[in-house]
This record gives sequence, structure tokens and C-alpha cells, in this order.
Amino acid sequence: MRLRRTLALGITATAVTLAGAVPVPAAHRASACQVAPGSADFPIGARIHPGRDAYRAGGGHQNWSLELTNTTDETCGDIHPVVVLVDRRRTLRPAQIRLEFFDGTRWRPVPFERTDQDENVGVFDDGFRGFSAGPGQTLTVKARLAFTSAARPGHVVATAAVVQRRADDGDWVGESNDYPFDIAGSEDETGDGDGTVPGLRDELAKTGPDALRGLGAAACGLLLCGAALVAGSRRIRPGRR
Repeated sequence: MRLRRTLALGITATAVTLAGAVPVPAAHRASACQVAPGSADFPIGARIHPGRDAYRAGGGHQNWSLELTNTTDETCGDIHPVVVLVDRRRTLRPAQIRLEFFDGTRWRPVPFERTDQDENVGVFDDGFRGFSAGPGQTLTVKARLAFTSAARPGHVVATAAVVQRRADDGDWVGESNDYPFDIAGSEDETGDGDGTVPGLRDELAKTGPDALRGLGAAACGLLLCGAALVAGSRRIRPGRR
């Protein structure tokens, strides 16, 4: 499903590791990622490789990864993944999310912002100039995610969009599959060791991840200012085709 909705995007907190990032000349970083004329595909293929299917509120970080593939014949630089978390009950708050990404040298936090659609949105930035991939190159961005003890039990779907910074604007150049998972209560709340809240999985079985599909996948209005990806009302153009 294409990300079609309008969404006010904010800065996200997440920990992701990118393997194989390479420096890109300014001339390449300024150029748009383009696919063949008439193609309906995005220039950057994005795929989330899921981690755990359940996170305990107040527990430690759990690892997952995002694979980025440059499907074009030119280097694509200034690439910033944007993660959207949508929880079924709409109770999850930005302060309850602990997401980080690895930029090739160190882990960086991803602060989240809550939108008027009750979605939590974070940009892989924190002063990072962005990932780059040569023609046909695939990069694996490792991430780690946790939730504070204040997070309520529920079902969440994570989706990643990919944005290429373009001066004070940005192009939407990729989108990922969904990563559904549960947030379980803390051990004190659940009283059991497996982190499963009684009745939660029965409830989820009635709804399933398809009920949330696309809610967090949104065409966005990002304003990219200087070193920071700033929430804004501008429209991000789906990658030039």
C-alpha cells in the first residue's frame, strides 16, 4: 500500500545501525534519487526485518533492522528513514518510546512527535547528514527499540518511510513493510514471566495487524532545516519518477 495520507512529521528517537555507509560527494548528495521514467516504484527499496513480537514496558532494548536498497543507477545520499508507530488504543506517547539508530560510528537517539492523528513519528537524524547508497547497493540499518514502564499494553504497528533531504525540502523516496508487535505490561503488572497480558492476544486475534495497515503509512509534510529534520506542514513529493 502506498503512503498517501498527509501527516505532520516530527523528529523521532530511535537506535539503528547502518552497515556499509559510505561518504558521498556534495554533488551526489544534492542530486535526487530517480528511477526510470514511467516507473511506479520508489528509488529506494525499504524492508523492515522484524525483531521481537513483544516488548515489555520498562524492559531493555530489543534489536531489529531496516534494509535500504538503491534501485537506481546513481548514488543516493542524504537519506533519512522516518518511523511511524501506530498503536490500536492510541495511548502510546512519544515520551514512552526509546528508539535509537546506528549511523556507522555511534548510536543516535530518535525523538518522537505525536501527530493530530495520534500517530507517533520519528526521523533518523540527531544531526546526522543521512545515509548514502551507491548504485544497486543495499545498506542494513540496525535499530533498537524499548518502551518505558509508563507504556500501556497494546498492539502496535511500525512502518518506515524514506525521505531524501533536498535543501529546505525533501522527497519521499521509499516505504517499508509493516512490523506488528505487542507491548506487554511490566512484570509487576502482569505477574507472569512471559510478558503476555491476559486476554490481550485474544483481543488482537479479533483485530489483527490488517486493521491498522496504512494508518501510520502516510505521505508527509517534512521541512528539512539545516542538520535537523523538522516537523512541518510542507508536502513531501513522492520520489521523482
